[in-house]
Amino acid sequence: MTAGEQRRRTFWQILLFAAGLLVLTVISAGSVYLVNKARDDSKWVVHTLEVENQINALLLEIRRAESGARGFLLTHSADFKTDHDKAVAAIIPVLDRITRLTGDNPAQRDNIEKLSAAIETRLGQFAQEMDFVRQSQPDKAIAMVREAAAANTTSAIGSVAGAMIQEEEGLFRLRSTNADRSQTLAASMTGIGSGLVVLLTLISIWLVRRSARARDDAELRLRDANLNLEATVDERTADLREANDEIQRFAYIVSHDLRSPLINIMGFTSELEELGGDIFRRIGGLTHVPADGPPLPSGEVRLEDPDRQLSGDFSEALGFIKSSIAKMDRLISAILNLTREGRREFEPVKIDTRELIETIVSTLAHQAAEAQAEIHIAPLPNIISDRLALEQVFSNLIDNAIKYLKIGVPGDVRIRGRTKLGYAIFEISDNGRGIDPKDHQRIFDLFRRAGTQDKPGQGIGLAHVRALVRRLGGTMSVSSELNTGSTFTITLPITWNTSNRNADR
Repeated sequence: MTAGEQRRRTFWQILLFAAGLLVLTVISAGSVYLVNKARDDSKWVVHTLEVENQINALLLEIRRAESGARGFLLTHSADFKTDHDKAVAAIIPVLDRITRLTGDNPAQRDNIEKLSAAIETRLGQFAQEMDFVRQSQPDKAIAMVREAAAANTTSAIGSVAGAMIQEEEGLFRLRSTNADRSQTLAASMTGIGSGLVVLLTLISIWLVRRSARARDDAELRLRDANLNLEATVDERTADLREANDEIQRFAYIVSHDLRSPLINIMGFTSELEELGGDIFRRIGGLTHVPADGPPLPSGEVRLEDPDRQLSGDFSEALGFIKSSIAKMDRLISAILNLTREGRREFEPVKIDTRELIETIVSTLAHQAAEAQAEIHIAPLPNIISDRLALEQVFSNLIDNAIKYLKIGVPGDVRIRGRTKLGYAIFEISDNGRGIDPKDHQRIFDLFRRAGTQDKPGQGIGLAHVRALVRRLGGTMSVSSELNTGSTFTITLPITWNTSNRNADR
């Protein structure tokens, strides 16, 4: 899968996720709104039914009161009297409930006022009728009943109640329609939302399966590539090892073969030096001894100025030759040591790093005293690695720190260590002459040196140190400025993996 296809797939996945989130949000908000509206509409429908029930209950209580009053008038039975009193007592509470329920409707408020006046009148008539009966004045009670019938008070109550019921019927129809509409919209919203969710789910499943297939294909190609890569790496590694071994053998053979002619040159140079001495003694003897005089003392040569100059030039030339031969001999020895070290197999052992460095510092105590240098060793982490390789690494770095201190300035060499993510990090810092930043990589090259060449050396030490650090699975770097000192940082695995032994050979 190309980067462009991956970006497009990611874009569509994000877009799908955003669309699904938007749909769910709209559905949730719409459903909540419509459900609340349907609940409110249903509540108003129930409210209307409650008003109608209360109006019918009021009419029923009025009829019960009339029936009880007439029965008591005709029979003087206490049962009718009791039934009448109960009905009269229930009329006012029912009227109050109707008043509260219809208080939000202006039309019903007008009807309530009319209904309340008519009920108040009728209750007064009931009271007078019952008083006349209790006073044993049936004629006046009957006259009061006729008067109430003539006034149509009960009919007025029924008429107003009927108008209120008709008003509530109209509200019932309207509110029922609104409730049905709200429920229909809620059901439609739920259905549409469910359909969209199902659609998005199907699209998501399709995309997931497509991504899974693409991932499987990519993993298959990656496995094939890894197999090919591993085979290629193994092949290249074998070639590199073989080439490295061949280079080491070549370096060993070349160095060994170079030593033979070098020894011959050294021998012939010594013979040439002796021969030159004999020649100049004979020249001196021929030019300064009288024919009849005594010979010069043995070993004494008297030369004239031109011959003396020639002898000096000859000796100087031989000195240059011998110096170059000695330097070449040291370089050949260093190359041989490098090739021998490259062939040595590392043996990992547990190392007390502080004890190792203290031993190295004790061997360099004389040089440190001459340079007026103090060496400070901080707590160091212990590691598992090759002891001899670590001795060579730290010996070289500490020796360089002492060797390249500034003249006349007390030396301060500090060795610190810490651990991080399975690695031990060592720092060897000094307050010496420092290294120009442009030479930071140069100093690690074989036979390359930086700065003033006033100290003995062949330019092999740091190259050898970095090679050892790499073989131990670590890295090495330097941080330095001129006249501000240097800090060499070495990172090594805390536990060297023996399966990678000599992996860089």
